[in-house]
Amino acid sequence: MKTENPIILIDGSSYLYRAFFATPSLTNSKGEPTGAIYGVTNMIRSLLNQYQPTHIAVVFDAKGGSFRKTLYPDYKATRDAMPEDLRVQVEPIHTILKAMGLPLLCVDNVEADDVIGTLAKQAEVEGLSVLISTGDKDMAQLVSDKVTLINTMNNVILDPHGVEQKFGVPPSKIIDYLALMGDSSDNIPGVPGVGEKTACSLLTEFNSIDDIYNNINNVATLAIRGAKSIQKKLIENEKDARLSYLLATIKTDVALNFSNEQLKPEPANIEKLKQIFEYHGFNRWLTELNHGRFIKSQLLPANQTVTLQPDNHVAKTDPQQTEKNYETILTSKQLDNWVEKLTNSDLIAFDTETNNVDHFHAQLVGISFSVSANNACYIPIHHHYLGVPKQLALDEVISKLKPVFENKNIKKVGQNVKFDYAILANYGINVQGIAYDTMLESYVLNSNERHDLDNLAHKHLHVKTISYDELTKIDKKKLTIDQIDIEQTTRYASEDADLTLMIHHKLWPELKQNQKLADLFNHIELPLAIILANMERTGVFIDESQLRQYSKDIQLKLNQLEQQIHELAGEKFNIASPKQLQVILFEKNQLPIIRKTPKGDPSTNEEVLSELANDYELPRLILEYRGLAKLKNTYTDKLPLMISPVDHRVHTNYNQIGTVTGRLSSNDPNLQNIPVRNEEGRKIRQAFIAPKGYKIVSADYSQIELRIMAHLSRDKNLLDAFINDKDIHRFTASEILGKAEQDVTSEERRRAKAVNFGLIYGMSAFGLSRQINIPRNEAKFYIDRYFERYPGVEKYMENTRQLASEKGYVETLSGRRLYLPKINSSSGLEKRAAERAAINAPMQGTAADIIKSAMIAVNDYIQTQENNVRMVMQVHDELVFEVKEEHLATICKQIQTIMENCYQLDIPLKVDVGYGNNWDEAH
Repeated sequence: MKTENPIILIDGSSYLYRAFFATPSLTNSKGEPTGAIYGVTNMIRSLLNQYQPTHIAVVFDAKGGSFRKTLYPDYKATRDAMPEDLRVQVEPIHTILKAMGLPLLCVDNVEADDVIGTLAKQAEVEGLSVLISTGDKDMAQLVSDKVTLINTMNNVILDPHGVEQKFGVPPSKIIDYLALMGDSSDNIPGVPGVGEKTACSLLTEFNSIDDIYNNINNVATLAIRGAKSIQKKLIENEKDARLSYLLATIKTDVALNFSNEQLKPEPANIEKLKQIFEYHGFNRWLTELNHGRFIKSQLLPANQTVTLQPDNHVAKTDPQQTEKNYETILTSKQLDNWVEKLTNSDLIAFDTETNNVDHFHAQLVGISFSVSANNACYIPIHHHYLGVPKQLALDEVISKLKPVFENKNIKKVGQNVKFDYAILANYGINVQGIAYDTMLESYVLNSNERHDLDNLAHKHLHVKTISYDELTKIDKKKLTIDQIDIEQTTRYASEDADLTLMIHHKLWPELKQNQKLADLFNHIELPLAIILANMERTGVFIDESQLRQYSKDIQLKLNQLEQQIHELAGEKFNIASPKQLQVILFEKNQLPIIRKTPKGDPSTNEEVLSELANDYELPRLILEYRGLAKLKNTYTDKLPLMISPVDHRVHTNYNQIGTVTGRLSSNDPNLQNIPVRNEEGRKIRQAFIAPKGYKIVSADYSQIELRIMAHLSRDKNLLDAFINDKDIHRFTASEILGKAEQDVTSEERRRAKAVNFGLIYGMSAFGLSRQINIPRNEAKFYIDRYFERYPGVEKYMENTRQLASEKGYVETLSGRRLYLPKINSSSGLEKRAAERAAINAPMQGTAADIIKSAMIAVNDYIQTQENNVRMVMQVHDELVFEVKEEHLATICKQIQTIMENCYQLDIPLKVDVGYGNNWDEAH
């Protein structure tokens, strides 16, 4: 790519506030505020006239959070909401800039700084010059020989030398500088008491934050005022300093794959600009437009915003021009014609439209099909609004489409077919011939991506879709799809089916290039989708009266705990209020302050209370209160409300793409988070009951991740222990402590268990010492001895780190790839976290593949058993069934055999099977 002038990247979000507060309070003839509109437009116009760029973009923050908010929920928490007088000027600003022909970039859930950082780095790699227009000091970290900053308010330009003159440190140390100082505007904590001068002094003596903490004992000897105090503050606030480093770091690797070549300005729409300037009263600019002086190169029009999604690889700058043939089916003849098309097609895409997302209770509103690119139809069934045209009767549509759906020789593709399969099952259709699912194809290719249709269309087809929100939000009112005009819905629904077919033709060839991934899709993920759909439809029985009674019992206990807490505290206070709790614990009762919040207040989080609970009764009772309150709000109060009036069962939703490792998750209700190790959790499980004539059966893989570690590491001692069916935790304790297994105490076994599981999750000696409450040197002894006795495990871990660094991903035994974008990060914290994930992900991912394989194998067996057994739940490494009492022994034995032999490791898989009248008894 050639550019005559530097690529200009404008921080639009920074401009908004600067223009709003720096420009006089202007208004138009209608009294509407226009100061920010004038200020932003004027600053950008000045840049255009000064540089006449061949490539430019204005970048704005989009809606949604960012990785920083996930990392630190209080990020930017101190910022006031956008003033209403500014908010109403945002859309006119966007309209003007688009009319000026400027590309606008907004990336969902990614801050403007990170988009700019990524584009700047991309240009720098290509050897191109970049000029970033911003007032944000954070951007100074991006400055290099190729990247400079300009402050449009004062026209000051910062190159590497200018950055060092302004801040006292070079661009390479700006992140460390910001991390030490913190930033009150973004609520980045930093190190209290470290200001600009101290930060500069520290970074003159040391190269980075890492260097400072590696030499922390030397800080007190520096010729800095209050050096000893600074050293103490650095030590006390190391966690916040390192967190601040991550928060202050601008990402330069946002997965846009968006070429700077696409940042060419379009000709401006002069007539549109005239209308806007006349409306807002910018009369001088109107005159300049008429005389060709508003912009020197008097460009002419762009009218679209480039809206990217996080992790998309392609952004669209021009709407797709291909003509669409989308047909609304309102007559029997039209339906018959499409049934013939579908019957004669090798592959069809289909999609259902419903009035809500509850798969068990949703009503079918319409169905769309596509048989070739840009050709699709929509069959409306249940639209309800004034003036709606006559639609085909539901019975006619179902009777004519049922043979198509149930014909296994007609191959079908969908986007999240689990949902569509379940909806059609509600109408007596057993869909056969499902050959592909674009959501799952994308998930198997890279689980780190986003797999919704909108993002897949952006990434693979360069298409900006019609979003559901755009379709259903009318005059600020949110409607359901059955209330939307059929013509509009036809465009939306037909597009869904059409794009699904086209996306499949993009993804499938890529998937077929890797046989392991193709097998993973064909033999695990796709068949599992239908099994999950049937499990969701089956649901599970809940004893409503038992839960309601337990809620009352919990409330009584909460009342008693509240009274005890208030008595111990010496006064009544709101237990749920962190502020009031701080006063009670640390001011009135003078408990030791373990940690502080970024604002400098004593922390009252669960980790702190757990530490204090070892020595003090009050925090122990508060923890117990919190746990019970959460249990009541999440389960005992909520589950009875989720019982279906149709079949009196609870129907969860299994998310097949919810984790990067392949593990299933569930919601409404979340079955994965019901506590299992305490009495309260067990009481909730007791409410999951067997119907009359059945028993609940639980089949749970025993220590599956440790067994996978033994297989992967091929450590002789670990393999022998499992082959000989040893108690692995007792065996590990005996190996570490050098004593006979029968002499190992229960406490020693508990510690060995923490080591066994902790190490596969990358636990350090510090983490182990805190978990089992032993000195750090003793924890280090446990870990060192573990690796002495299991050298194959240590070697496996080191080899895995190296391979992950080289490839950028690790694999499960089934070939599932788990990408690690931070594995070679320059940030030590990010790199170490990625290395821990690299070690654990193959075990978690392989465990996920095993339980999924088990579900498929057991399901094949269930098909031969009529109604004697039903698979009703999957939770972690456990499958739960309803089994007829008269067949209990035979079926339990068969389930155990199938699960233990569905996947081959070098050591046997072990499954514990239990049964009872409820889930707790069975487990």
